[in-house]
Amino acid sequence: MNSKKRFSTTQTIMLTFLAAIAVGTLLLLLPFSKANGVSVSFVDTLFTATTSVCVTGLVTVPTVSTWSVFGQIVILILIQIGGLGVVTFMTAMLLSVRHRLGLGDRMLIQDAFNLNTLSGLTSFITRVLLGTLIVEGTGALLYMTVFVPEYGAKGIWISVFTAISAFCNAGIDILAEDSLCRYVLNPTVNFTTCLLIILGGLGYFVWWDLLNAANQRFRQKSRRRHLLTFHSKIALSATGILIFSGFLLFLIFEFSNPRTIGDFTLPQKLMAAFFQSVTTRTAGFATIPQQDLTNASSVTALLFMFIGGSPTGTAGGVKTVTIVVLLASAFSTISGREETCLFRRAIPKHTVSKAVAVVSVSFLIMFTATVLLEAVTGADALDVFYETVSATATVGLTRDFTSSLNLYGKLIIIATMYLGRIGPISLFIALNTKKQNANLIKTPTEQISVG
Repeated sequence: MNSKKRFSTTQTIMLTFLAAIAVGTLLLLLPFSKANGVSVSFVDTLFTATTSVCVTGLVTVPTVSTWSVFGQIVILILIQIGGLGVVTFMTAMLLSVRHRLGLGDRMLIQDAFNLNTLSGLTSFITRVLLGTLIVEGTGALLYMTVFVPEYGAKGIWISVFTAISAFCNAGIDILAEDSLCRYVLNPTVNFTTCLLIILGGLGYFVWWDLLNAANQRFRQKSRRRHLLTFHSKIALSATGILIFSGFLLFLIFEFSNPRTIGDFTLPQKLMAAFFQSVTTRTAGFATIPQQDLTNASSVTALLFMFIGGSPTGTAGGVKTVTIVVLLASAFSTISGREETCLFRRAIPKHTVSKAVAVVSVSFLIMFTATVLLEAVTGADALDVFYETVSATATVGLTRDFTSSLNLYGKLIIIATMYLGRIGPISLFIALNTKKQNANLIKTPTEQISVG
């Protein structure tokens, strides 16, 4: 009898992320990974590797002054791996040596991106890698117009690092210890960063859908009004609404705050509020010190961080489509409708169930981390809540709290970042796993009261 067990796709993906963190930690532990005269503890090194792979952006030691060029290269590679996904990187390596993708490889890709088919996966991965290279390269060139005149040849490396970090929604930079605060009034840095964050957060499916729709319009092959898929309509609508509403709320709440944008001109206030709205969608860069925000802005940021970006992109959070599905389901229930509908399309019940599960698991991770972190630090509740939401949603924004974490606090945030990055993915995969005997046994039904 063969007792050998193969890992499920869920276990494989979780283990590959752990492996990436372990390898990154070992590389960063090397003496030449640190800047001259700098000593970094094992926990801080593990924290750095985890926040890089999980594209979170919370750091206990400043990246710019702690790590050597080699260490920064390791961090950047970990960010790129984490942003695209370990499975995507593994597949790219296999394709680079002309390896033919087997059924196991295809199932991994399908589960990692929550795809509905096993066909065309090689083309899909190729387009993901090419699209990423084009967008990140364009962002780096735009950054160079600012950083090369300021830093010389070093500005090229800074531009590449910042572009990849922004696109992957990592929020780690090698500019200063206060993120992008010194560039709060620089339009090029602000809008380039926002563009990269939004493109990374929209998701690859939305990219291809927009390109196909534009191509059809250009060639006039289709005169239909609705060229976008159901998924893209939801993702784009939710993204637009969230960015605009966040911009409006941050502008109102911070308009007269002298510690943030109160002393800016109106155009400067508009730009800073727009950046704050975009970056809270799991990007992690900051042009305004988060600890100086009003309480109203901080609470608003908590909600936007928890929601995050869109599926199959580089952003974290529970995802825009997930929240829209939940809201649509709630309104349908209130209206007495059995079906959950959007854009004159019905949403399958199993999709609503997945949305409920993802939000529930993410909230459970966030709540548990908050209680534990408060217990071991005794810090201000808003600072703790901001930190745990940021870690769960892999955002990276902090109210200047991460660097003051004690040993237990660091371990809690490390676990939270990993669970935040892996949890929703693993949940999707687990829910998509078909069990042959799942429907053979029916459980008795009984009515209960809710609400």
